[in-house]
Amino acid sequence: MIAFCEGLTVTSGLDAGKPLVLRPWQRAFIREVYATDAEGRRPVRTALLSVGRKNGKSTLCAALAAAHLVGPEAVPRGSIVSAAGDRQQAAIIYRELRAFIEANEELSTRVIFRDFHKQAESVTTGSTFSALASVAAKAHGLSPTVAICDELAQWKSRDLLDALRTGQGAHAEPLTFIISTRSPDPDSPLEELIRYAADCGAGIINDPTFTGHVYSAEQSADPWAEETWRQANPGLGDFRSLEDVRVQAEQARRLPSQEAAFRAYCLNQPVAVDERFIGPADWDACGATAEPVGPCFGGLDLSAGPADLTAFSLYWPETGALRVWAFLPSESMEPKSREDKAPYAQWEAAGHVVRMPGRAIDRAWLGAWLAQRVEGLDLQAIALDRWNLNDFNATLDREGIRLPLHPRGMGFKDMAPAVTSFEAAVLAGKLAHGGNPLLRWAVANCAVDTDPAANRKLSKQRSRGRIDPAIAAVLAVAEAARQPAPADYSLAGLSLVL
Repeated sequence: MIAFCEGLTVTSGLDAGKPLVLRPWQRAFIREVYATDAEGRRPVRTALLSVGRKNGKSTLCAALAAAHLVGPEAVPRGSIVSAAGDRQQAAIIYRELRAFIEANEELSTRVIFRDFHKQAESVTTGSTFSALASVAAKAHGLSPTVAICDELAQWKSRDLLDALRTGQGAHAEPLTFIISTRSPDPDSPLEELIRYAADCGAGIINDPTFTGHVYSAEQSADPWAEETWRQANPGLGDFRSLEDVRVQAEQARRLPSQEAAFRAYCLNQPVAVDERFIGPADWDACGATAEPVGPCFGGLDLSAGPADLTAFSLYWPETGALRVWAFLPSESMEPKSREDKAPYAQWEAAGHVVRMPGRAIDRAWLGAWLAQRVEGLDLQAIALDRWNLNDFNATLDREGIRLPLHPRGMGFKDMAPAVTSFEAAVLAGKLAHGGNPLLRWAVANCAVDTDPAANRKLSKQRSRGRIDPAIAAVLAVAEAARQPAPADYSLAGLSLVL
């Protein structure tokens, strides 16, 4: 494999026209992936490589694809699939593959290229290479001998990954490559595999079918230090320009808006590159668990659709304790999990999601659940959207349920101070959400709309996924912040003259 790859010719950049030279870290990766056992079989089935951008991932992927198409790993009528998050990304490895093969006189006579479909076919073995965007429907029916998952962190769902991996069962030695920068979503399939790689490396798990090489700067490391850059960039000073990283680091140091992108792409840290409502570091700093003591305030976000997510929260300002639950009808749990790309069943088992009987949100059932949950608490108010108040009140009246519902607007006027209050509580460490993964997911999904006067509100339209639990939490914390501070009637320090 190494000899074949180094027999290919680089066609662009400073080394154009020269043989491809694999670096020691690339050779180490290939040796682990293609090592054979005593019976001459390759045990590795999944290979993970995560490095910062511009470290030659696409070049390496194209060289490996060529080796399986027309090189030492080619098999009769093999199927090599390269999958990416979109058509533009999917085309990158195809173009690199074509450039490698066309630069080799012998190989170029053995491969037919179909540019429109981004496909290549070996006329000697009948093996094919196909570039796919991340649409699972296109993968159903495929049986790839090799699947290359490019920039998995950018995929919108794990459906294509699952379809590719389950389609490999007909082959004796199938192989899946996952080559990507990291994802800011801890529940993404990429981050799951990175944690799995860490467990394998630590000896916690013994899995000879898996190998993982992760180059990522430590979160606590100085982002402006060169030794930190090298943690994520094994090609630094080689084909990854050291001067370019220096320039990006200096700009990110001076312009905070660029720091997240620098950390995500240059340091390969699990950081979102777009501006979030609340940064993950600030949010995770409030992950302690606090006792629910004293008066409490609620927030309720009722679903607009009959089977959509509904969320309820309780906040105790004396201790900062925050509890959040989401509700889904029983029959919509599974389809909503697929639609929202969320592990609702897992969160249900942990007590964060409540399964409601039936096919639609039953507001009478919900009212009874709320009444039972708040019984015995010093509940001051439950804030909810004023547009839902009348209908919900009518339902509660019919059921004989009394709850202290307070209507709140969801426009800029009411939500701007609510958003500010919630942010202030997080930054001041006055929240203790206990690491609720449902709430963390919702907060990570949040996007913020801003009006010309710089007022802000949470936007469901622009958010990356469901944010209902976050809205319920914001309403509860904001309701507590609206309460007047207790008057101080102490006479200390006063002199009374009679």
